[in-house]
Amino acid sequence: MAGEGGTQQDPGGLTEEQAGRMLAGMNEVIRAGEEMRGLRAEMIKVFVGLGWTQDRIARLTGMSQPAVSKQVAKHRDAGPRQPLDLSLGQGDPPWLEGRLWGVAEDIAERYAATARCGPAVDALARGRRHFTPENVDALRRLVEEDLRRYGDELAAHRAAYDEISRALDVPARPDTAPAGPASVRRTLAHRLQRDRLESGGDAGHGAL
Repeated sequence: MAGEGGTQQDPGGLTEEQAGRMLAGMNEVIRAGEEMRGLRAEMIKVFVGLGWTQDRIARLTGMSQPAVSKQVAKHRDAGPRQPLDLSLGQGDPPWLEGRLWGVAEDIAERYAATARCGPAVDALARGRRHFTPENVDALRRLVEEDLRRYGDELAAHRAAYDEISRALDVPARPDTAPAGPASVRRTLAHRLQRDRLESGGDAGHGAL
């Protein structure tokens, strides 16, 4: 039978291999969209825990008021949440990864044409790359290259990176891991680290 033992091809001349390559990018975008929707739902939990009004949440998330009301009711029915710690110097891996991401992203924006960490930051932002130990190690190496290249221009970034790097090298204790999804903690730490670098001030409680 035609096509047996090899890649099947339909009458239109499109092979499964070609279709797979064509759909790979689409599937990537779909997965990223699903992940972002899940992250947004988790962030709404954070906003509810901070006591924000539904109007404020709807405005920031771009959701309709009924959709926000439904999410808020669901989260409140789940019971009280543990108070959220927004201090920058926390030591769990997701928080440190978020801070590393923030440092790398700021470098990539400052040196858009030449930053070695730029492509990795873009892949993380678009969901094409995830925070695996291997990818985190690779991002650390790229950030270190940029810090060596630009030297004194990135003194604040060097100080932040050194603190993050030392903490990442210490094995995490599972019994001390804060509650909450890793994706949310990365996102919060990423934003707070960016704010710290941009303002040079205290990015602690009240940054949100």
